[in-house]
Formats: sequence, structure tokens, C-alpha cells
Amino acid sequence: MTREDLIADTFVGIVDSLVDDFDIIDMLTGLTQGCVDLGLATASGILLADQDAKLRVMAASSERAHLLELFQLQNDEGPCLEAFSTGEPVVHLDLPAAGDRWPRFAPEAVRTGFYTVHAFPLRLRISVIGAMNLFSAERRDIGEPASHLAQALADVASIAILQDQMIRQSDLRAGELQHALDSRVAIEQAKGMLAERANVDMDEAFAMLRAYARSVRRHLTEVAMHLVGGTMAVDEVAAVERLYRPEGSETSSR
Repeated sequence: MTREDLIADTFVGIVDSLVDDFDIIDMLTGLTQGCVDLGLATASGILLADQDAKLRVMAASSERAHLLELFQLQNDEGPCLEAFSTGEPVVHLDLPAAGDRWPRFAPEAVRTGFYTVHAFPLRLRISVIGAMNLFSAERRDIGEPASHLAQALADVASIAILQDQMIRQSDLRAGELQHALDSRVAIEQAKGMLAERANVDMDEAFAMLRAYARSVRRHLTEVAMHLVGGTMAVDEVAAVERLYRPEGSETSSR
């Protein structure tokens, strides 16, 4: 698949949410993976604000990125917080040299294996609803065209979320976004159940969960909630692992 095809597929995956039954977690997870597939980052994470304007981790392309995003929030410093508060991108930060700016976050990011970070606000006009981090394992500038592409992806995702809010005629942060926060908890619990049962790491467990949801044409959140609620067997989801494992991935023993 060419880069142009990947760009088109990533945008289509977001825009489809404007006309299809909406699953915010699945859409944002696809966006983080799309950024990795397009070579914009080694890993990516997305944070959205709740009704109190407090950022929460909504999606990440890997468990490593997910944990680093949590560390950023717990320590109240980092690129996503700056992009969210200013509404402007935080571009090409050399993490080994960013200790003065982020004395806790920068060393932790380097320890995790990332050396460059870019953060882009999820915004529509004056409304900023979150931010997207792009982490790189190399000390490199992704360049202006790639930065514009990343911001465009973030903007389209923002439109999708806000459009869904308008269709439902509910308050975004008190309603749909709160549901998304609850969904994220269910997904984390389902990942843990699959990881334990199939003896795989959390990244592989999430890939299995997402692959199963797609294979049976059900929402990721719906499958996770059924799994956690006990109305779906863990073995049923784990059984599709070999058939639907993403190309190039490997099962990791824990």
C-alpha cells in the first residue's frame, strides 16, 4: 500500500464516523495507529478533556505510549498539556534537552525509549477538546508537511467528535465523553483479562480484542463491556487471535 493510500484510509476511517454508528475509542485508536503507519511517529497517544477540563487518556498505539501518557497526567507536565492549554502545536521537542521545560516528563520519556515529541491540539475554531502526542524513537524533525498532516488528522477527529455530539443533542463533556471515559475503563479491564488468559502482553491483548470486534462487526467498546460483564467468554475472543492477528505482530509470553 502506498503512502497516499495510507493517508486516504486514515482520513476515511475518521470521516466514516460522521455517517456510521459512532465509537469514539475505536476511531481514536485507529487515528493513533494511522499516525504510526504513516511514519509520523513510533508511537502515538490521544487525550480528551472531561467535563471539568481535566485530560484523560483515550487512546494509544501501544502500551508503552499509554503508560507514558498516564505519567504525563500524573505529573501535570508535558507536551499534550501544553498543546491543550494553548490550542497550538508543540513541535519538534528534543526530549533529552527538554529537562528544564519538563523536569519529570522528559527524563521518563527518554527512559521509555523516545527522543522526540510533537503534540497537536484537537480543536475546532476556539474549542479545544484534547491533544494528540507523536513520540519518536529517533531525534528527528518530522518536517512541516508531516506536521500539517498530523494537525489535519487531529482537526478532522475533532470535527467527528463534535459532530456526533450535535447529532445526539447532548453535552459533549458531560454525556458522550463521560461514556467514552467509562468505555476506556472497560477496555483496559478486557485487555487484562485477555492478557491473562492467552498469556500475552497488553499490546497483543488489545490487538486481539480489536480484531475480534472487527471480525464480528461489533464496536470495540461493546465487545469489551460484554467481556467484562461476563456475557461473552474470554476464550471466544482469544480463539480468533491466530486468524486476525495484525501482520508482523508476535505473541509475547509474560
